[in-house]
Amino acid sequence: MTAPPFLVTPVILSGGAGTRLWPLSRRARPKQLLDLTGGGSMLALTAERVTDPALFAAPTVVAGAEQAEAIERALPGLGTLILEPAARNTAPAIALAALAAGWDDLLLVLPSDHLIADAEGFRTAVRRAAPFAAEGWIVTFGMTAERAETGYGYIARGAALGEGVFAAEGFVEKPDAAAAQAYVAGGRHDWNGGIFLFRAGAMLDALASHAPEILRAAEAAMAGATRDGVRVHPDRAAFAASPAQSIDYAVMEKAATVAVVPVSVGWSDIGSFEALHAVSDQDADGNVVVGPGLAVDAQGCLIRSEGPLVAAIGVEDLVIVATADAVLVVPRRQSQKVKDAVEKLRQEGRDQCL
Repeated sequence: MTAPPFLVTPVILSGGAGTRLWPLSRRARPKQLLDLTGGGSMLALTAERVTDPALFAAPTVVAGAEQAEAIERALPGLGTLILEPAARNTAPAIALAALAAGWDDLLLVLPSDHLIADAEGFRTAVRRAAPFAAEGWIVTFGMTAERAETGYGYIARGAALGEGVFAAEGFVEKPDAAAAQAYVAGGRHDWNGGIFLFRAGAMLDALASHAPEILRAAEAAMAGATRDGVRVHPDRAAFAASPAQSIDYAVMEKAATVAVVPVSVGWSDIGSFEALHAVSDQDADGNVVVGPGLAVDAQGCLIRSEGPLVAAIGVEDLVIVATADAVLVVPRRQSQKVKDAVEKLRQEGRDQCL
């Protein structure tokens, strides 16, 4: 197969809030707009890895209206900014982007807040996958399963379609520890990183077959959309009628022509403070200190402050995060529970903290 004679359009999904990284990540300043690794915002880093003009067109971003100005400042080369009038998960967001594109356009869907250390390796994988996507395959990129992780979904590889490209045999959502260990040991399963490449028309056909209510709502929303420069405002009432579903549930787990390209590119979703600790530069004692902080006789801690000096003394494996109005202290290996604190704040009506 040869590469298609047209460019790939990146579609960056920027609608999430990153509640597991509270209090750093807030509704007004979500995870993707934060500089978590010292190299710029996660959104800017995502866009940077898809800027090769020989391969990529100007990106489309799908986001909430409250992020519009921040996104335009971060991405001066933005092609289209689709502003969702309501949060409806990834399938409706992708439907909007596919409808805004040409039928035969290749779209590369990317979460806005993931880390990929080997950007060139990722671009090589996109080039490998592009001819299959041009032929109608919906391609997903399988991230090397480095450990028996129960917090990720997995993709099983089936028959080889070409060099480094396989039919996707099945999707598994967040298995238990024993199943995850078996997947890693078996070598046929990759993590589902939520990155997809497809022809816009192939995705619209798949939505028509497997999620017609989502497609109808997106079509009505785009038919009633207003435009202001690069900004597209889908009709609020029409879009609100869409079911809220992930693209995995709506399409990927059901469609017949799904392929997987396994990659090893240093991927992380930075979905918790423990994951952030793992990808950050650590001192000899395994501590990560960002901002005014101090670790004394401490090991394995993530200390991050946006204001007050934080001193951690004689402690191990803690996350300590201080902002102007909140302080978080949690054992590093329990940092997924941060979302429970966010939910409790929401139930108590303490929205000013969110």
